[in-house]
Amino acid sequence: MKLRVRSELVYAFPQDTQAIVAIHVARTPDQAILSESLTISPDGPILQDMADHHGERRFRAAFEGETSIIYEATIDNAKPRLLSPDARLEPWLELPPPVLEYLLPSRYCPSDKFMSFAHREFGDLTPGGTQVLAVLDWIYNHVDYVPGSSHGGTTAENTFVDRAGICRDFTHLGISICRALNVPARAVSAYAWQLDPPDFHAVFEVYLESVWWLVDATRLVPVENLVRVATGRDAADIAFLTTSGSCDLINQVVSVELLNA
Repeated sequence: MKLRVRSELVYAFPQDTQAIVAIHVARTPDQAILSESLTISPDGPILQDMADHHGERRFRAAFEGETSIIYEATIDNAKPRLLSPDARLEPWLELPPPVLEYLLPSRYCPSDKFMSFAHREFGDLTPGGTQVLAVLDWIYNHVDYVPGSSHGGTTAENTFVDRAGICRDFTHLGISICRALNVPARAVSAYAWQLDPPDFHAVFEVYLESVWWLVDATRLVPVENLVRVATGRDAADIAFLTTSGSCDLINQVVSVELLNA
């Protein structure tokens, strides 16, 4: 599926501020980048980091005053495999070392706090795909998608209590419950075709049968409509903008256009 993505970020930086920006489409085997461009105004030096083992690409810069960042790319996406209920949960001894960190609690995903709930609610189900699909159903049926109901410090615990949140909150809750069930899980930021209103989207992946399976507890768009940007333990790792100081958002526009199926 060929898609064109575009993001425009306009921020005001009251003083010279260092920034790490993650808005480039990830370079992965199933996501071919046909063309891309980055425009920053006012122009200035940037350091483009090489793609990491996730294919993630970031750039670093120093900004001051009102700054516009525009990124555009055309990509050809392969259709991802949909999670099967038969996907097997692997013993920890069989997991590759890089996967192990996604079993552990993290800043926004205190999975250790969900052990009792997870095993009481899902412990009788077959470990693996069946459990994960049940977790997705539970979140969708028990948590309301409410824009503005959370903030940058909201954790999975807060979302579990409030039963409301946005995509990152659904993602953090799903990751936390899955890790509590011994399923490796990690956060993914993405562009999303047909997301309404258009914005950056947050979903997650689970590791079963030596494969990372992309899932979305919000069900706002099919996973085949997603264009991967960044991957990490939780939102702290996949933020599209990380700065050394304060800044004010002036405008943000994200769009995804289907070029052909």
